[in-house]
Amino acid sequence: MSMKVAFIGLGVMGYPMAGHLARAGHQVCVYNRTVEKAQKWASEHQSGYANTPVEAAKDADIVFMCVGNDDDLRSVVYGETGVLAGMQEGAILVDHTTTSAKVAIEVANHAAKKNIAFLDAPVSGGQAGAENGVLTVMVGGEQSDFERVKDIMAAYSKFSQLLGKVGSGQTCKMVNQICIAGVVQGLAEGLHFAKQAGLDGEKVIETISKGAAGSWQMENRYKTMLAGEYEFGFAVDWMRKDLGIALDEARNNGASIPLTAMVDQYYADVQALGGGRFDTSSLLARLDAIHDKK
Repeated sequence: MSMKVAFIGLGVMGYPMAGHLARAGHQVCVYNRTVEKAQKWASEHQSGYANTPVEAAKDADIVFMCVGNDDDLRSVVYGETGVLAGMQEGAILVDHTTTSAKVAIEVANHAAKKNIAFLDAPVSGGQAGAENGVLTVMVGGEQSDFERVKDIMAAYSKFSQLLGKVGSGQTCKMVNQICIAGVVQGLAEGLHFAKQAGLDGEKVIETISKGAAGSWQMENRYKTMLAGEYEFGFAVDWMRKDLGIALDEARNNGASIPLTAMVDQYYADVQALGGGRFDTSSLLARLDAIHDKK
């Protein structure tokens, strides 16, 4: 069934996600801070764009958002130009941004005052997952609201799961980033060790990837890591934002995540090397830089 939807935020994730919605036959109106990008998207998909979030959200059945951080989210939700000012009662607001659970609960409470449902729904799968329509969506909110949007989100996802009340999606995304951080550091150390030991990195990965050491990161990143190329995915700057959220939450809930704290500082070292826009596999660049100084 075709729905009238809005999509707020056309970054490397939002741009293709909104495109999948349009190709699925939904009536889509987009908003982006840089209006030229919204115009380009609208032209490519024969759809509409708006100059403000409130205009995009007007009369929409569902408003999707995918922006940068907590403050970016607030900037497109609140005030005279925010989506809540334009949404109708009974509509659903779905946030695909990776934020704190705290801001998810905050936005949900404001939405509820206008009888608007809210789902926090961060995604995993990166730019390639968004472009190929195979993202994983981690959702917090009410079951009935999730059921209303699940099939719509299927336009750009291969799997979505309701984890619990509002904030649960964001908390699950923190688990996701904690796990990735440790895996990438292990892969970086393994490749660095292999190089120092004089082993053929390609043959090493071909061998160990068939066993328990195998991972998505190994399969998708080892070639570019061995080549010293780090322009193929989620940026270090954004990963540090996500890990900061997880570390803050750990302080609140008492979880012990020392490896995550350590890897966060390693990413700070990558930033100091000028690699803030490198992808997260650039932890190997840090190890190589340390070795080169010896």
